[in-house]
Amino acid sequence: MNQPAGKPSLRDAIKDASMQKQKDMMAGHFDRLTSSHETGAKVCSTFVPGNLNELIMCFDMVNNLPEVNAIQSGLRGKSGAYVMEAERNGHSEDVCTYVKSDIGMMARGNIGPNGKEMPKPDMLLLSYTGCFTFLKWFELLREQYKCPTVFLQTPYMADGKITPNMIQYMVKQLKEDVIPTMEKVSGVKFDIDRLRENLRQSAKAEDDLVYILQSAKNKPSPIDAYFGGIYYIGPIFGAFRGTQDAIDYYRFLREEVDERLKLGLGPVTPEGPMEEEKYRLVVEGPPNYTHFRQFWKMFYEEGATVVASSYTKVGGTYDFGFRHDPDRPLETLAEYCLNVYTNRSLPMRIDMLVNYINEYEADGLLVNSIKSCNSFSAGQLMIMREVEKRTGKPAAFIETDLVDPRYFSAANVKNRLESYLQMVEQKRSGASKGVAA
Repeated sequence: MNQPAGKPSLRDAIKDASMQKQKDMMAGHFDRLTSSHETGAKVCSTFVPGNLNELIMCFDMVNNLPEVNAIQSGLRGKSGAYVMEAERNGHSEDVCTYVKSDIGMMARGNIGPNGKEMPKPDMLLLSYTGCFTFLKWFELLREQYKCPTVFLQTPYMADGKITPNMIQYMVKQLKEDVIPTMEKVSGVKFDIDRLRENLRQSAKAEDDLVYILQSAKNKPSPIDAYFGGIYYIGPIFGAFRGTQDAIDYYRFLREEVDERLKLGLGPVTPEGPMEEEKYRLVVEGPPNYTHFRQFWKMFYEEGATVVASSYTKVGGTYDFGFRHDPDRPLETLAEYCLNVYTNRSLPMRIDMLVNYINEYEADGLLVNSIKSCNSFSAGQLMIMREVEKRTGKPAAFIETDLVDPRYFSAANVKNRLESYLQMVEQKRSGASKGVAA
């Protein structure tokens, strides 16, 4: 397909400096993982929601995140073959495609994004925060690797409140199960002062992250909080939270955002700066990674900027006030796990989305329902209707998948998005007539 003059191909997408910096950080992390057999570093596999990176670092272990590996496979066009490999080995079409991509990747040599073999984990830390699939996923990995497995259970926020009993229950698990297992696997004695320092580092980076996300309240928004947000959350939701590298990255990103605010610029897209912000949207649900740039292109070509999203809160809801607290080290780890998006009840999720639409002056809510992700997809139609009712803003529904290319229909997604934006225009027109009357 011919590209318009002056437009880069999707392969040669433009990145702002912070996106390139994030990409370099992730590349360095995968190099550390794949060289762990040479350095002697122990590897702890865990998940993004509720991951305890500050604690993992206390034992000189390297953090490995299976769903991030699946995302990387999707972005590199590898996940489709991995998913089909897992299905040939007996996994159902209805199983989460993150899981199948991970299982298929292992079956095909477990080669990481840097072209090197990924390490076998020395331990599995299942920090359970509301996604039942994680339980079954780690059962499969435990069978594969035969390594110590720790289950940190997070009570579900059914009533929308954190009680002292919840925190005590989790701290007890940390003291009696998680920390002793980490000491045994790593051979490193737990140092609570080291944990406090890591938590202090986390809080600094979290302050800047919230500033960056909330910059989208400006018009035009200097960031896209969904597609661009995927880059922005990478370091803090994964292996860099609690490090000086994370502090430096978010300070750098904040300066970049401030410069865009000063100049009145919108977000950077894969084809350059967004010229005009016509629509401001809130998005619920994860993105599709196998066609990530094509998906994003459908939005920015219409002048649609995502000013807030639920997916960029899966690793922490910092914009609602939580910060890691070095003065309460174990308690703050428990509160972090309790607060992540996947552990929030449907009423809490609705409140969050309504808040975003109102505070960010969005035109409405768009739900991207993921075929294989029960954690996000369950209740989304109810969420959509309730948000529409409470805000008076239109809501719509599109469907894709995480990392299975078979479930991305570009024509279908584009038609639904265009229809939705027409609905937004009609709603605006009706509001204008009402004001005039």
